[in-house]
Amino acid sequence: MPLDPQALAVIKAQEAAGELPIHTLTPAQVRAMRHSRPVAKGPEVARVYDRTLPGPAGDIPIRVYVPAGRGPFPCLVYYHGGGWVVGTLDMSDGTCRHLCAGAGCVVVSVDYRLAPEAKFPLPAEECYAAAQWVHQNAVTLGVDARRIAVGGSSSGGNLAAAVALMARDREAPPLVYQLLVYPVTDCSFDTRSHRENGSGYMLTRDSMAWYWEQYLRSPADAKDPYAAPLQADNLGRLPPGLVITAEYDPLRDEGEAYARRLQEEAGVPTEYTCYPGMIHGFFGMHETIDKAREAIAEATQALRAIFRAS
Repeated sequence: MPLDPQALAVIKAQEAAGELPIHTLTPAQVRAMRHSRPVAKGPEVARVYDRTLPGPAGDIPIRVYVPAGRGPFPCLVYYHGGGWVVGTLDMSDGTCRHLCAGAGCVVVSVDYRLAPEAKFPLPAEECYAAAQWVHQNAVTLGVDARRIAVGGSSSGGNLAAAVALMARDREAPPLVYQLLVYPVTDCSFDTRSHRENGSGYMLTRDSMAWYWEQYLRSPADAKDPYAAPLQADNLGRLPPGLVITAEYDPLRDEGEAYARRLQEEAGVPTEYTCYPGMIHGFFGMHETIDKAREAIAEATQALRAIFRAS
């Protein structure tokens, strides 16, 4: 379908702001630019607090969102997007609040170290360490250790998929679900969606190549499934999940390919939804885009269903 008018308005606003192409900037400049954008707010939840947890390179900041009601609650360990280079707990605050309130679960938002200062595999290992810590400290968090999911958007979806692979390979922690919102799953730029949507729709093909360059130590890392989950030989024994993509997103096809492999090749129960007329990043635009609220509702309903069944 045509580009959604609300998504088009977002693109026009960005163009009017005169932002320079990401691939022409330094990481510090990209962070300053992205952090200056307004951040969508979310609903009130019963409690929000910050703390740290131990990680492979030192303490990792987290933000914990607690829903109304009496625990122990199910839990979603959430990883923000930003191409592994950008992102803070504040930037994903509104999304985490919606997921907490809508799914009735504790959300643990992880402020993993960013590239290029922290290159692969450290961000992925920190995200895994966070999931493992949540499981080991479930009682303290008021979390049911039998009902822990992982999730994230864009590069955060990449990290969530990597954590699910690590948890399977390392036999801990047990995960019940993976929520992957327009996830990065492969270091490849020859898909139809990259060719058709590689410019003019917020995330560009050039900026995605730039993000990968910041994240990987060398091109050889692009074959590691913990960096590019679509490279995994075997996707069996992974938790069920939901993969959400956007029609006008260069990452659309790699997200769809990952969902298809989970479903058809590995037999992992996986739902896949491509939101028509949408662009990369829309999931976090719940104040301005109707379909963002629809996607959040889909995600929270899926989480509620799996948590009830677990």
